[in-house]
Amino acid sequence: MGVKVNAAARLTTLLVPTEVRGLIFDCDGTLADTLPLHYAAWEETFATLGLHCPLEFLLRHNGKPTDRIVTLYNAEFDQQIDIHQFTADKERRTYARLDRAQPLEPVATLARRYHGRLPMAVVSGSNRANVERTLKTIGLRELFPVVLTADDGLPPKPAPDLFLEAARRLGVDPRDCQVFEDADAGLEAARCAGMLATDVRSVLGL
Repeated sequence: MGVKVNAAARLTTLLVPTEVRGLIFDCDGTLADTLPLHYAAWEETFATLGLHCPLEFLLRHNGKPTDRIVTLYNAEFDQQIDIHQFTADKERRTYARLDRAQPLEPVATLARRYHGRLPMAVVSGSNRANVERTLKTIGLRELFPVVLTADDGLPPKPAPDLFLEAARRLGVDPRDCQVFEDADAGLEAARCAGMLATDVRSVLGL
């Protein structure tokens, strides 16, 4: 029987219903405390162009790929930033910082607890190099046989495609998957995929 889908609840404890058959985790801001590192890279990259990006703008678009955020920035602030070059520069600066990433508890603890009990995947809007480095730095890479990123050529969150592909690779019906996310775009994608969407922000004190 499929998991009943409802709006992402604000929780104080992370729970996995007994009927769930697969777990899917976002990476940045969910498994790993990397958002300050990403924001620092954003700030530095904008500064090289003599530009400023409000933190509120980045928070609003959290979970979306870098090139998409730059496109939205150009539109909202009437700029003509070279999207390809900016994205490469920002991701290079992010990668250099990721050796400082730390796991976010209790999400990382839950992932360790269910390793070997349920199939698990990571679905991230970041590029593969950054996601792989982050997961290795926080000591969780071996928990996830499936890792999907912005480099996999599927429509980004809030489209459901990455989550649906993760479920397919795990061999689990999407209705039986639970997603852990910290971004509105990711939560919307999970719900659109027919999955149980769990907002981790309140558990993490965010």
